[in-house]
Amino acid sequence: MMVWIDAGAGASGDMLLGALVGAGVPLDVLQKAVDQVAPEAVRLEAEQVSRGGFAATRCLVEVDDAARHRSWRDVRRLLLGADLDDVVQETALQVFERLAHAEATVHGADPLDVSFHEVGALDAIADVVGTCAGLAHLGAREVVVSPVAVGSGTVSGAHGTLPVPPPAVAELLRGVPSLAGAGEGEACTPTGAALLVTLASAWGPQPPMTTQTIGVGAGTRDPSTHANVLRILVGDATEAARDGRPLLVETNVDDLDPRVWPSVIGALLDAGASDAWLTPIIMKKGRPAHTLSVLVRADRAAAVRSAIFRHTSTIGLREQPLAKHALDREMVGIDVDGQPVAVKLARHDGVLVNAQPEYDDVVRAADALCRPVSDVLADAVAASRAFFRRP
Repeated sequence: MMVWIDAGAGASGDMLLGALVGAGVPLDVLQKAVDQVAPEAVRLEAEQVSRGGFAATRCLVEVDDAARHRSWRDVRRLLLGADLDDVVQETALQVFERLAHAEATVHGADPLDVSFHEVGALDAIADVVGTCAGLAHLGAREVVVSPVAVGSGTVSGAHGTLPVPPPAVAELLRGVPSLAGAGEGEACTPTGAALLVTLASAWGPQPPMTTQTIGVGAGTRDPSTHANVLRILVGDATEAARDGRPLLVETNVDDLDPRVWPSVIGALLDAGASDAWLTPIIMKKGRPAHTLSVLVRADRAAAVRSAIFRHTSTIGLREQPLAKHALDREMVGIDVDGQPVAVKLARHDGVLVNAQPEYDDVVRAADALCRPVSDVLADAVAASRAFFRRP
């Protein structure tokens, strides 16, 4: 399922919740997910309202007055201890981790000890967990987000009067297309920004899709300058978008500890990448860096993009579709001194052109035989040549 989020009038957690309900997600689905996390009573209610002539759904999050603010350390403990779907839990953790790092950056604090103020309260936990659960319920595989309206002017917060966009929002939207938008005041909240950045697999106008349902979520205010709503379009990708074509996703990274790269590559392969590799480069000002290149099918790209942002320090990606020509292949087996080794055969127009033993099997066989890997590999390659002589 493909989802396009129109954030041209701004974004907040309650706007996203309202849009999801409007798009057909049962309120009970959101409530159950929130109940798994919240240690105090949190109630979700939906009502139909009008914003600038738009019929919209407003989702109200009701929290007891006794609810206290919480740090990222507290929120993480709640999320890790909750009985949530794995995807919902992981996505919610990513959202709050982004919030914590943004707040830590602008306030010069340790992310784990950051006090989220409004963001750390139970209503924001409900916004984040509910939104993640709603998109999971829709089966969203690709989430494209429009440029984000952030507003203009000033806003009053826990740290006094702040410019719009507030520092945390500006930090969260680094590398993301944004604009002031219509009207004055805060259009995008830190929670909304963190959700969009975490959920987005791509940014831009509505992608090629066949829309099935539309949800319109209402903001709290109803200004005269514009309709204060966030829209969600849900549907199927067109044939061109879902044909499984390969994409090359790349980014240049110059500030990651090199020891981390093996785990990054492993996470990308686990997320569905066909291949991933590094190329040493020299960037501007002579800084050494690496280009991370990832080959992935279009229908698996969202998970790979998320893994890149999760496991590296990059704040932006570039990608391009590729034409790929793959040979027909099959796996067969050979024997090297009693040890089984798989061999991959590749054919072009029915003619065998390549026969390569699987290296992991060679290493395992070498360990079992107490022989050098190079010797076992040579025997395996020689045995594989026999397939060229078979009719």
